[in-house]
Amino acid sequence: MNYYSLNEYLKSTFGEKVYKISLNGGMICPNRDGTLSDKGCIFCSRGGSGEFSADKLLSVSEQIEQAKLRIKSKSDCKKFIAYFQPFTNTYSDVKYLKKIFYEAINHCEVAALSIATRPDCLGEDVLSLLSELNKIKPVWIELGLQTIHKSTSDYIRRCYELDVYDTAVENLHSIGINVITHIILGLPFETKEMMLQSVKYVGNRTDGIKLQLLHVLKGTDLQKDYEKGLFKTLTLEEYADILCDCIEALPKNVVIHRLTGDGDKKLLVAPLWSADKKRVLNTINKIFKDKNVTQGKRA
Repeated sequence: MNYYSLNEYLKSTFGEKVYKISLNGGMICPNRDGTLSDKGCIFCSRGGSGEFSADKLLSVSEQIEQAKLRIKSKSDCKKFIAYFQPFTNTYSDVKYLKKIFYEAINHCEVAALSIATRPDCLGEDVLSLLSELNKIKPVWIELGLQTIHKSTSDYIRRCYELDVYDTAVENLHSIGINVITHIILGLPFETKEMMLQSVKYVGNRTDGIKLQLLHVLKGTDLQKDYEKGLFKTLTLEEYADILCDCIEALPKNVVIHRLTGDGDKKLLVAPLWSADKKRVLNTINKIFKDKNVTQGKRA
């Protein structure tokens, strides 16, 4: 397919296959602990989107070793990306952040460090630490923007404005940090054009992008609205069609880290078709091929 995939980027950057492993730093979120809100984003699970990450009671090194054992049957790769995933992974005392990030980045088989966080949790002390780490091995920061539209960001309870994201990206780029932006496709009340506007906006700012299908998960306030019939989720065909336009709207240099994403099957309420990952990817690949989708065609 004619787009700049993560696999392609990793092989060209590190010279071999690299596997991303999810780690748990045991943090929380200012949108959960009462600092901004005690409810969290409307779509976020109780686990802070970290259902596939390791046990936070283990040390970082133990989590890495455990993850390596889990993937041994899937891959024989020798290099890994240490990905701190659940909740907000720069929302803690910098001494603690330094301890766990250095433990990860100094692991002999870790090729890069990826940290999921919020753009409003990147103070000067955190940026200074990230700059230190980036001199050892590549550091990526993953920002959960989801949408550029205020009406939607208010609905999903994101609790920060778009200019906060812009400032965070500028600050990170100023110290040589790569930025990966998360965008959710299919958010309630958004049109296809609104989704494309979000993708085009971040495409001119970010180094990488994760395109995520909206999942309705058990125990979230989003589930309540879904069960009230306030919105519908996308069909597989609708999602694939939107993806086509998104890929073509992205500049060729933006690395596409994700085309859909996985929801925990035990928590998934809708869309149920997303649980069949093989079918989803096969359908997307076929539609991309039939339409001759090429990244940057309309950027």
